[in-house]
Amino acid sequence: MKLRNRNIEKLPNETFDALIIGGGINGAATAAALAGKGAKVALIDRGDFAGSTSMHSSNLVWGGIKYMESKDFALVRKLCKSRNHLIKSYPSTVQEIRFLTTISKGFRHSPRYLWAGTWLYWLMGNGFTKLPRLLSPNKIKQEEPIIDIGGAVGGFEYSDAYLHDNDARFVFNFVRQALNYGAIAANYVESLGAESQDGLWVTKARNVMDGSTFDIRAKVLINAAGPWVDQHNELTGQKTTHHHLYSKGIHLIVPQLTDSQRVLAFFADDGRLFFVIPMGNRTCIGTTDTHMEHPEVEVTADDIAFVLENINKRLTLAKPLSQDDIISTRCGVRPLAIKDDQGNDRDFLQLSRKHVVDTNAESAHISIFGGKLTDCLNVGDEIAEEISQLGVTLTDPKFHWYGEPPNPVKQQFMDQAKRMNLDAMTAQTSSELLSTRLWRRYADQAIQMLEKIRQDPAQGEILIEGTEYIRCEIEHARDHEMITQLEDFLRRRAKVSLVVPHEQLRHSNGLKEACRVLFGDDAEERFNSYFEQHRDTSLPFTPMANA
Repeated sequence: MKLRNRNIEKLPNETFDALIIGGGINGAATAAALAGKGAKVALIDRGDFAGSTSMHSSNLVWGGIKYMESKDFALVRKLCKSRNHLIKSYPSTVQEIRFLTTISKGFRHSPRYLWAGTWLYWLMGNGFTKLPRLLSPNKIKQEEPIIDIGGAVGGFEYSDAYLHDNDARFVFNFVRQALNYGAIAANYVESLGAESQDGLWVTKARNVMDGSTFDIRAKVLINAAGPWVDQHNELTGQKTTHHHLYSKGIHLIVPQLTDSQRVLAFFADDGRLFFVIPMGNRTCIGTTDTHMEHPEVEVTADDIAFVLENINKRLTLAKPLSQDDIISTRCGVRPLAIKDDQGNDRDFLQLSRKHVVDTNAESAHISIFGGKLTDCLNVGDEIAEEISQLGVTLTDPKFHWYGEPPNPVKQQFMDQAKRMNLDAMTAQTSSELLSTRLWRRYADQAIQMLEKIRQDPAQGEILIEGTEYIRCEIEHARDHEMITQLEDFLRRRAKVSLVVPHEQLRHSNGLKEACRVLFGDDAEERFNSYFEQHRDTSLPFTPMANA
């Protein structure tokens, strides 16, 4: 936690060009863009980075094919271009994936009509992906034997993209970029509200870990609090032309259902899109779409029953999925931006996830409503333009602030990994080579890991049973990733708690040792706190020998 503590000490002692409230995808991308372009930036979140909506996505980076039906072609075109740009900018992380959609009898459109729509979708995306295909029921069964084609009239296949890693990890890497560009960021720092004083915003902040309070001064205040944008605007007395509606979505993580690397898409009984998404040696299924009055949500028995009922109707499994098969769940809200004059009675199922930047030039305040991962680069650039209009000077406004390091840097890493025969250390259960995974997750910072492994081969050994994470990754997380609570690592910097059964983690000696690495003398308290929070009973912490 040394990095976090150092940053908290700096927050009250400097005046920033911009303070960003909220470290989800909108806030993280904004911080990276502004810091990269030369602004003096601070970023705080009352929880962990990507601790809400940004860690509960479907891990899909898509151009919004569902908005074709509502004829929102301008949005589809924009999202397709954004998807293509992310694939090109983050080729190790954002990758094209095929979607196979099965159409049942009685659906409102025929497979051929929808297939024609995928061609238009492909053209709107500049033909960047593989061509769409029309599939007969027999062809669907041939390619995906687990699909029940009993009531099917056909289907189609097209391309979008997905995150090969965790959505929260992708968000944190923007925070990491912002830090590299000179931003000051800290998690578990809550904004208690702000007021304008002598041309500056003064935000009262609270360190959630110890309760101490302090002020943060900035020329521009940027509200990127995700589902809580409206609530924070109330704290600062801001009136905006937009506000949020909320839609709850859940996913269930279950054992791997098919080893094909494609997304299986269906239309659920209520007509909404429903996905079976690959997640390494697991499968993610969902999602729901439930109108909520507030952003605080949880998984209910009805949610689980809905997902299990729909998936079991559409797949021919040796044994129907039951609650006993659920390894973990995802549950979050989609904040949907609407204008105040639209009213809350509008059908929220027809609302898009497009973002809206609502700027009050008089008070130098910016609110970011809505948004989705696909559009994050646009959000960063748009906010940079907005603060320029508010009088903040960007020393390098044309700076290319996003993307993986250039190919020569990647080649340097791969050459060094090859000389070390690093891939021979890949875990048997891993879905990809160790060198590929380290580069995808850490980019040029992975070069330091290679040196640690060269000096001490034990640094390349799996530390937590049932996972792919090696010792030097845990040490890297300790030193560079502001791990404050155990869940920060298990759920957001990594996806361990999504894919490893909870009881297995409770009994994991490797996890206890990882706690020693991450938290030192506080390891026992952090271990027990995590399991007390996630279960009524916890496994007592027993120190590891030689830990």
